[in-house]
Amino acid sequence: MNDLAELKNFVVAHVRSQNLRPDHYDPLLARIRNDDDGAAGSWVREWSEEASRLEDQGKPLEASAHYNMARFPFVDGSARQQALDRCIAAFDCWRTSFPAIGRLDVELPEGRVRCWTAGLDAAAPKPLLVMMGGIVSIKEQWAPVLPQLAELGFAGVVTEMPGVGENSTVYGPDSQRMLSAVLDAVGERADTARSYALALSFSGHLALRCALRDDRIKGVVSAGAPLHHFFTDRDWQRRVPQVTTDTLAHLTGMAPDEVYRHIRGWALSEKELAALRAPVAHVTSLRDEIVPPSDARLLRERVRGVRLLAHDDVHGSPSHFAQTRLWTLLSVLRMRGGHAEQRAALTREFARLRYRSKGADESRAEAVHAATGT
Repeated sequence: MNDLAELKNFVVAHVRSQNLRPDHYDPLLARIRNDDDGAAGSWVREWSEEASRLEDQGKPLEASAHYNMARFPFVDGSARQQALDRCIAAFDCWRTSFPAIGRLDVELPEGRVRCWTAGLDAAAPKPLLVMMGGIVSIKEQWAPVLPQLAELGFAGVVTEMPGVGENSTVYGPDSQRMLSAVLDAVGERADTARSYALALSFSGHLALRCALRDDRIKGVVSAGAPLHHFFTDRDWQRRVPQVTTDTLAHLTGMAPDEVYRHIRGWALSEKELAALRAPVAHVTSLRDEIVPPSDARLLRERVRGVRLLAHDDVHGSPSHFAQTRLWTLLSVLRMRGGHAEQRAALTREFARLRYRSKGADESRAEAVHAATGT
């Protein structure tokens, strides 16, 4: 059974990413008294009842976000499975207003990878942006950005890590092949020779592993990605929140007390990091409870030309979500090149947010330096 205190703590980054305000979700979290499978006062029941109310009000996207939180962190019983099903159905209802959003199934020997797409066009293929969340976030959490990608000149695919949401594959040592298979699947409708990955948390690790082998990936933008020491440092692993350990165990098909031994060989070596040719940009949380600070240092020391943004925050930097969203998008555009006017607008907005969060005693020049790397 999940630890309620951990669930309430780690869900905050995800609710904020879906534009839910504290005055909305704090009372909801306060009502949750247990994590029994759909019982009164349970995690799933409280989130699902709020989702159902929003559905009745004709707000399918907001309902989908709440059903997503109901199945958080992963499906472990019938109540969370029902919440996931209703989350996907509510998103599917919302996307009827956006005919450009399509469905893509990629069939692999290991299972099915399901995706939401936009901008795929065989007559005029565009550079491809693939988006993935980490081990606890599903594609419906990020797919609402798809209608905006065409304005930036991208075709888009939003998918999930192995074992997450509707991805039926098992998270394993060769899971980076999944990303290459997605590129193969859209190769006639997107310019996959210019592919970029916006891959958060553990999917950042997966995308970097793929970039070492697949030169179609021209850039990786990530946040809070484990690299090496997360997989090898046993002392650190003892401090990792139980919800993370349990989720990894679920995705890999291992017992919680065996999972770190199982994934030990997945660490990226210093030699592999130094061999990366695709540009890398990364957001680090200085008080990350999941990924050790030594991984961020390794990224800075070994990856040539890496661009870094640091927040004084916990994993996922929930208090800096707006800054992270702008900076990661700006980083993708910088890697792709062109669109100077849009990049300039994003840089100004990022600098404004960064300046405001740093306090009035710091200069705007420092904020602009953080945005541009100049």
